Amino acid sequence: MANLSVKDVPDDLAERLRQRAARNHRSLQGELMAIIEQAVREPEQVAAPLPRPAVVGVGWSGRPILRRGSKTIEQIAAEHRARFPQPIRSGPDAVDIIRAERDAR
Repeated sequence: MANLSVKDVPDDLAERLRQRAARNHRSLQGELMAIIEQAVREPEQVAAPLPRPAVVGVGWSGRPILRRGSKTIEQIAAEHRARFPQPIRSGPDAVDIIRAERDAR
């Protein structure tokens, strides 16, 4: 793999990059790699911008209820059932995990 080096980066720019990396839960190296990959991505690979949320009502607190996606609950449920036709029947219950963690203290 090639190594790239950027010299004489202004302190404020370097700090903003560190903050951006932290917000995205990445190292500075990982954030720079993501920026470079996005910059050289082919135009057809770039995702279309998300549509603006539509106000579909007002909640009990007076805040607007926004619809951000274009799928209905029924469509999402059908896709979920297609991907996961059998419910998960094995494995521990959440309450058992919490009790075990609590009792281990």
